[in-house]
Amino acid sequence: MAQQTGMAAPRRGSFSRNAAPDAPQRRLHRRTYAALDLGTNNCRLLVARPAEEGFVVVDAFSRIVRLGEGLAATGRLSDRAMDRAVAALSICAEKLQRRQVTLVRSVATEACRRASNGREFVERVYRETGIALDIISAEQEARLAVLGCHVLLEPGEGPALIFDIGGGSTELVLIEPVGDTPRIIEWFSAPWGVVSLTETEPHDWADREARLAAYGRMRARVAEAFAPFAEGLAGANHASSRLLGTSGTVTTLASLHLGLASYDRRAVDGLMVPAQSMRDISTRLSSMSVAERAGLPCIGTERADLVVAGCAILEAIIDIWPAERLGVADRGIREGILRSLMARETGRA
Repeated sequence: MAQQTGMAAPRRGSFSRNAAPDAPQRRLHRRTYAALDLGTNNCRLLVARPAEEGFVVVDAFSRIVRLGEGLAATGRLSDRAMDRAVAALSICAEKLQRRQVTLVRSVATEACRRASNGREFVERVYRETGIALDIISAEQEARLAVLGCHVLLEPGEGPALIFDIGGGSTELVLIEPVGDTPRIIEWFSAPWGVVSLTETEPHDWADREARLAAYGRMRARVAEAFAPFAEGLAGANHASSRLLGTSGTVTTLASLHLGLASYDRRAVDGLMVPAQSMRDISTRLSSMSVAERAGLPCIGTERADLVVAGCAILEAIIDIWPAERLGVADRGIREGILRSLMARETGRA
């Protein structure tokens, strides 16, 4: 649920009911909104103000916190992982205060959904930072991701598949683009993300053939998880299949496809990449050691051990929805939250 500022104390920015009748839209454009997404791997914040078309970002924050580290083995969030997340959320809380945010929605996803101590962690976050995290369902997560990135779908007829490869899960959403908000035909959540899959099948073998074998097992695990959803797609006409992905995996691989020396959101967000190029890059990365991957631009040490799991998930998605090109979105849940908050406020104005 959205809260005024999402903090323990109310913020400035509420408006007077005595304002002139033509003031609502001006008031809306003065308001500042924020969306916070605490995932299994990342903590991300986006602060924005409404604009004529969409919104203008005024502040942002992203940090890899690996909240779900060790979760697959213990069923609990570890103390070290929670400490890292709280440290990142404390920075977010400071930004919310400094930007005088009017309305914020803060969500937590798969790690907190799955962990036996997820609720306890949420209570700790509120005590220490004032941020009220809402543990959302997989369906809510999928809908927000679609709302945040569907505008990047290339034109075409028939259904399209949008996916979000997270740290602890992957959401697949089959949509029919109609009007400003697409109609969701079917959605599916698989319990494999870059963190959970990596921990199940470590990929730090010294031998190249062993690394390729491990990659094959990763793909098989994901394919098995996707099987129920894939059965429903079996009769679909893939002649004009459109595919759009939002995740660190697809933006990283898109950067490698472009040969970027450092990550550039302007070059990546909205890019269309041949699916075969993504497969080729995935195969190349899966054969490399962690150290070799860490030396590549746009991967580095923070993603070097996780990116191969993302590649396995991506290839499994292309297997069941064989589009010729893949759309890349550097936007998703946070943008979906912002659009929903602003739309709600507009309706009230």
